[in-house]
Amino acid sequence: MKLFKLNSLTAFVFVLLFMISCNTDEVITYEEIVPFSLTVAGQIEAPTYFYDNDGPHEHNFSNRREDGFTETYESGSKNSYAGGSVTLSNSGDWYLSDALIGTLSNDRKFGDKSVRMRKTGHMTMSFNMDNGVQSISIRHAKYGNDGNSNWRLMASFDNGATWSYIGSAVTTSSTTLNTVSFTVHETRSVRFGIQKISGGSNRINIDNVEVTTGSGSSTPSRDSNLTFGNPSNAASGATNFFLSKPDFILSYNNNRGTANWVSWHLSTAWTGNASRCNCFKRDTELPSNFFRAISSDYTGSGFDRGHLCPSADRTFSSSSNENTFYMSNIAPQAPDNNQRSWANFENYLRSLLLEGNEIHIIAGVTGSGGTGRNGFASTIDGGNITVPDSFWKVALILSNGTNDINRVTTSTRVIAINVPNDQGIGSDWTQFRTSVNSIESLTGYDLLENIPDSIESVLESRIDNGSSN
Repeated sequence: MKLFKLNSLTAFVFVLLFMISCNTDEVITYEEIVPFSLTVAGQIEAPTYFYDNDGPHEHNFSNRREDGFTETYESGSKNSYAGGSVTLSNSGDWYLSDALIGTLSNDRKFGDKSVRMRKTGHMTMSFNMDNGVQSISIRHAKYGNDGNSNWRLMASFDNGATWSYIGSAVTTSSTTLNTVSFTVHETRSVRFGIQKISGGSNRINIDNVEVTTGSGSSTPSRDSNLTFGNPSNAASGATNFFLSKPDFILSYNNNRGTANWVSWHLSTAWTGNASRCNCFKRDTELPSNFFRAISSDYTGSGFDRGHLCPSADRTFSSSSNENTFYMSNIAPQAPDNNQRSWANFENYLRSLLLEGNEIHIIAGVTGSGGTGRNGFASTIDGGNITVPDSFWKVALILSNGTNDINRVTTSTRVIAINVPNDQGIGSDWTQFRTSVNSIESLTGYDLLENIPDSIESVLESRIDNGSSN
């Protein structure tokens, strides 16, 4: 046998090729970066709010220059750190320097893309918000296993010639996308940018930049369905799986075969003349290895296919109403619970819309074992679907407006109910009123976590005693 002796040069090439072939994430390329001059001339104070989850997001925008926008970066493409422009369909043209549109597994993102920024890179609007801006919310996280970095929000009032920092510096220290909101109350024509100011070669991801204007403040709108927080920090786990629909957001529990909770916003902008479709359907957006219920799984069980987000809360279009019939939004509900007290509370909340209100609602299930038409049962469908012990709901009520979190006070009305999942339940929903604290004790969730603690503690300890009709 002839032995092949590697010399030092051959060995080096072999190791280098091996390292490159094993890199399944970002491919390191050496590119010349032409410095882009960015003049920061001042500092503007602005209240800055930090949230350790998805955080508050306000609206589904239509006219981006008048009503603001949420930029998700899904429509853009830029795979180089070199300075250059990218056109985004939700907002317009942006300039990215030492920044690109990331699509790798280590890019933290909602959807398929987010901005990845390194060194002292920046991203700036190449357009103005001509009618001013009230607030900006930004999601941010560390790329991969990189270290911490700091960044600043910037504003320009001279078409990008000079910039001023806005609000507080932000430290990005989590691999989960967290939210920071800046209340700017700016009435002048303005454009914004983000600049990474420390952390060296550590990279950060920026996603879902939301710009809210002050127009139409008392006009009912279709706001975010998760304004007041992700109650269970739902993510990708099988028993706490985060699922976002256009009409509601939920945490799905594969062990139960139902949602843990469903969160949605309600105003007259969500209601209209669409009829109930009665079209229960499997939710194929759940992972294929999850249990995904179908309508017939409830047949003969003695329990109703009970909506968490009601069909009647989504009647502004046929497709919106159909979305409430995904089986991920359904749980086994005792007929007397579903058709009496639960239905009457739903009707009461919708009646408040006619008084100029909007409502943020979270509903869910807890425990196991309920009594339906056929008597007591802990599960149905051969054990695939857990029958809840009770159904609970929390509703936070505000007059129509914007910047909802900052409008909440200790006088804001919050109604919480917890209804046993049994037959024989009466029609009066008020007998099931309880405190948010009691529901949190049952579930382990943090239901209104985005409200400042001093206000949250008051609201969550109180049992509502307001009107019921």
